[in-house]
Amino acid sequence: MTATSTDSMDAGQPPAAPHTATATATATATAPRTPRQAPRSGVLLAVIALCTAVTAANIYLAAPLLGLIAEDFGVSPSAAGWIASVAQLGYALGLLVFAPLGDTADRRRLVGILCAVAAAALVAAAFAPGLPALAAAVLVACAATVVPQLLVPLVAERAPVERRARHVAAVVAGLFTGIVAARVVGGLAGQAFGWRAVFFGAAALTVAVGLLTAVMLPAETRPRGTANPLKVIAGLPGLLSSSADLRAACFRQAGLFGAWSALWTTLTLLLTTSGPYHLSPGTAGLFGLFGLVSTVVAPVSGTLIDRFGAGRVITGAYALAAVSIPFFWVGGHALWALCAGAVLIHAGLMAGQVANQTRALAATPRPAVANTAYVVSAFIGGAGTSAPAGPVFTHWGWTGVCVLATAAVTLGWLGGALSSRTPRK
Repeated sequence: MTATSTDSMDAGQPPAAPHTATATATATATAPRTPRQAPRSGVLLAVIALCTAVTAANIYLAAPLLGLIAEDFGVSPSAAGWIASVAQLGYALGLLVFAPLGDTADRRRLVGILCAVAAAALVAAAFAPGLPALAAAVLVACAATVVPQLLVPLVAERAPVERRARHVAAVVAGLFTGIVAARVVGGLAGQAFGWRAVFFGAAALTVAVGLLTAVMLPAETRPRGTANPLKVIAGLPGLLSSSADLRAACFRQAGLFGAWSALWTTLTLLLTTSGPYHLSPGTAGLFGLFGLVSTVVAPVSGTLIDRFGAGRVITGAYALAAVSIPFFWVGGHALWALCAGAVLIHAGLMAGQVANQTRALAATPRPAVANTAYVVSAFIGGAGTSAPAGPVFTHWGWTGVCVLATAAVTLGWLGGALSSRTPRK
């Protein structure tokens, strides 16, 4: 052994070299392959925001087309009106069944599948021979249109903590832009090309943008699992009771969305059927353009949240909503006041949406389930005021609607304040 070692040293070949080479080769052979380069974060965020806008538009696609649908099928507009409610029902079902899967499933695959299903259902809606078939297709399409609520938690998870709210704001802005586009652009396109063409166009956009997003999403690195939607639904009360921040976010956004829904649901009635206006439905529909205020407010809100915290932005959002209601009341006889109120309520709604959703996503280690609880709570707040808003307008006029919106703001703020003071379990 000694002679061998001496011979090696004399030859100028250190005995350690072969072992080093072998180790290097082994390390090279066993090193994981470099994954494909991920798209730049700015490009990915833009694609996600676009996908959110396109898919969110599907929920409100039928609303501006109800008159054309009723005329085509030879029924009254009121008989076709329930199609819009079916769309909301489908979205609510999709939230409960599909949105919680974001914590366990491969989101790339799930986004691609849901967008393909939604596109197929929209094509079926375009071919629908009557209202029942149209309602069934819209129900399926909207149930599959929960992609935004899969993408928001993903963005929140992957964003740097100091820029999380800004990234969430970009996606939420896309969602509201899609809603505005559905109501304004969808209505104009329906007048020009017919309501069936609008559904065909929505199907093409959904499948194209959805599949592009699925391809560009980063590969999942977390362990995969399975989720039972029934267990997730059953666990929502426990999740809410365990997180004061999540409860507060749910109450606060339910109040804001409730106030917005009460006012916006009956605004068309004020503009077209009573008061000094008597505008045409098409002209009244242009008030939906005030929703574009949300697109401007969202990035500003995200920056403010990252700098000052969500609490201050939520307070500001409620202040905007509260100030908007007197403007809406004066707007019963003054168009300028309606315009001012519309700007303020959209600014408050968007600032609250970004702040409350950012807080909700960070409240628990299960962001997709927390997001489901948050969005369902906001949906309940909106439905809780939009349903009685029509009868309130009929019996007590525009003043009664403003009182209803005031009650929603008050209850939302008090509920959030009481939840924040409750000790965490």
